[in-house]
Amino acid sequence: MKVKDVMMRTAARCHPETNLGAAVEMMWTRNCGILPVVDAEDKLVGVITDRDICIALGTRNRLAGEVAVKDVASAHVYWCKADDDVRSALQVMSASKIRRLPVVSNTGVLEGILSMDDVVLHTEAGGQPGELPAEKVVKTLQSVYSSGLPQLAGKRFAVA
Repeated sequence: MKVKDVMMRTAARCHPETNLGAAVEMMWTRNCGILPVVDAEDKLVGVITDRDICIALGTRNRLAGEVAVKDVASAHVYWCKADDDVRSALQVMSASKIRRLPVVSNTGVLEGILSMDDVVLHTEAGGQPGELPAEKVVKTLQSVYSSGLPQLAGKRFAVA
């Protein structure tokens, strides 16, 4: 099974200059917990999560409209490609302890996002040949949630 068979193609996104208030509004209206951050050419340059926003606003004495996404978002991003096998994407998620993975083209343009929710919805309980067995998904979920907190892999734009 390929990532393109499972991923969400219409992922919400924001720009580095977007303020946190606008980012929260996008997350609320799109019912998502992550926004890929893209440049003017729609190339992936970072990600910001609802947790990133909560921590940033809880540790700064500033309004959400006064803080830019670039001041909070993670610049080091794990990603996959639409033609990748879902199992390899699960390996990245497991090793990185993340639940959502942006999907990019060969030129780095955002094409969508793959979430553990998407994967779970396409999991086959029997694990038929060519399908995604439930055991693989469960092991990935166990790995992602085993430490309690995701590991921060890379530098942030700004430290609170």
